[in-house]
Amino acid sequence: MTSVAEKAGEGQVGSAPARPPGAARRAAGWSRRAPLLPALVFMIIVTQLPFVVTLVISFMDWNAYYPDERGFAGFDNFRRVFTDVNMRDAVATTILLTVGVVLISLILGLGIALLLDRKFRGRGAVRTMMIAPFLVVPVAAALLWKHALYNPEYGLFNGALTWIWGVFGSDNPPQPDWISTMPLWAIIFSLVWQWTPFMMLILLAGLQSRPLDVVEAARIDGAGTWQIFRSMTLPHLRRYLELGALLGSIYVVQTFDAVFTITSGGLGTANLPYTIYQIFYQAHDYGRASAAAVVVVIATIIIATFALRTVSSLFREDSGR
Repeated sequence: MTSVAEKAGEGQVGSAPARPPGAARRAAGWSRRAPLLPALVFMIIVTQLPFVVTLVISFMDWNAYYPDERGFAGFDNFRRVFTDVNMRDAVATTILLTVGVVLISLILGLGIALLLDRKFRGRGAVRTMMIAPFLVVPVAAALLWKHALYNPEYGLFNGALTWIWGVFGSDNPPQPDWISTMPLWAIIFSLVWQWTPFMMLILLAGLQSRPLDVVEAARIDGAGTWQIFRSMTLPHLRRYLELGALLGSIYVVQTFDAVFTITSGGLGTANLPYTIYQIFYQAHDYGRASAAAVVVVIATIIIATFALRTVSSLFREDSGR
């Protein structure tokens, strides 16, 4: 009797030899990766090569005012970055600006997300209008706040003060120069207006991923709204709050448009990106500006690493449900 193996061998006579499993896996892997290669090459050319050039320049003594003194400086540029008084002030301003914008945006975004999580007529239209500030070009948003809101002569804020004082019968309403009296807060408020919708979207996604059956069971057991929020909603939103804070920090720490447009870096509002701009385009010290830029990139990468870990943990939690 002919065995099954022999029949199988007879059926394969003249056919091509089977490809080894390892080679088949590698071929399948390359077939998936090949369409991504053009985008990968483009990203390397656009982002990584300029960073490598910046890294090389950061170790050079290169000032356009002294072209004959160009040479290798070692870590001297980095030492000057960490010991310069203006740079330390810029770091402090960047931290205050980032913490203020992210914290206030998270609080306002959480409140708006809780309101938009309720069912009401026109909720979709309200959500669309709420994300509109985030879609405005940053320079246009800064110009809007500088001229339409903060201007002491025709700005909306002083116009509102004039109307309020007129209601109470006063003829001398205050007309403060908002940018001069609170320059850093003027930038913070304009950025909060833009970043609150971003935080709201992240937290709203977190609210809609809650297990509603558990919330309903808690209500049936007599738990109040505040108890449900404190014991169930807020712990569930912890990862989303962390994600919003980390992503917001990555972007806000690189803010240049609002600082340049509203205050031009004056009145103690020069943050790290604006200080790097001054060193590069005004002092023409390319080596020190590149060193400061490398430090900012490394700090951003550290924050982005935590953000990626948070995103990965969210995906693991979702897949585990």
